[in-house]
Amino acid sequence: MYNFSNEVMYLNRLYVCNNGRVRRIFEERRKSMRRKSKGFTLIELLVVIAIIALLMAILMPALQRVKKQAKTVICQSNLKQWGTLFMMYTDNNNGNFPTRKGDSGRWMDSLWDYYSSNEDIRLCPQVKKLANPEGTSGVNWWGDTFMAWGPIPTWDSGGGRTAGQYGSYGINGYVYVPGEELYGNKLEVFWRTPNVRGAATVPMFMDCYFWCGWPHSDNTPPQYDGWQERNDDNAMNRYCLNRHDGNINALFLDYNVRKVGLKELWTINWHKGFNKANAWTLAGGVTTQDWKNWGDGWMAKFRNY
Repeated sequence: MYNFSNEVMYLNRLYVCNNGRVRRIFEERRKSMRRKSKGFTLIELLVVIAIIALLMAILMPALQRVKKQAKTVICQSNLKQWGTLFMMYTDNNNGNFPTRKGDSGRWMDSLWDYYSSNEDIRLCPQVKKLANPEGTSGVNWWGDTFMAWGPIPTWDSGGGRTAGQYGSYGINGYVYVPGEELYGNKLEVFWRTPNVRGAATVPMFMDCYFWCGWPHSDNTPPQYDGWQERNDDNAMNRYCLNRHDGNINALFLDYNVRKVGLKELWTINWHKGFNKANAWTLAGGVTTQDWKNWGDGWMAKFRNY
């Protein structure tokens, strides 16, 4: 006779049995997965580290180049803003630049009202610090390739210099309106206004380790990277700074901003009558060997002009 209760008990035993078998299978799989997920082996870790190191070695130079390029773009943006300020000044002064005398007319003072609310444009982003931030007596306050000039200290503020002024850019002294003969330069060589023929070839404002200079075609290049001669009679080296990989950034009289190669500095129109076929130009016969023989030869690797 069929016994329904016995059938139910049998099925329950079968379910428990099978359920236990399923649990055992899952337990074994769980233990196996635990054994497999304990972590990387030493060799695997070393391989991962080597791959990361290789990627860093490949990417870091590219990242550094991008960083430098970004700083160059910011520097050029600064100079474009300076171009706008100089344009505003000349528009308000009958088309003329400031009148410069031995004790007055420096661009930092003449344009103060135009840039005083935006002092960030004083510094190229490649410049890391000021030369003498505390104005310490007897401490050099001239700049260099990666250091800004200033601030002008009170103890060296004679000749009409305004204490506290600083920057990493300098003007081409020949763009001023000369109020007198300046540093031995004749009055007729000055540009006086941006409204001149060939304005695109005349440098106005650029990277510099001092606020101004009066370059001559017979000025000599720096003897090594960072070399300085502060004499006004050999002022080209004030602008010949390896700040942007063999170039400086410059604003021209037509308010165009571009890179200028370090050797190119001897080929642009600093003043009226500037000899662009001087001894340091291709037109004047300079050779790569001449650059190798000059000083420690550091400029030989740069493009010739």
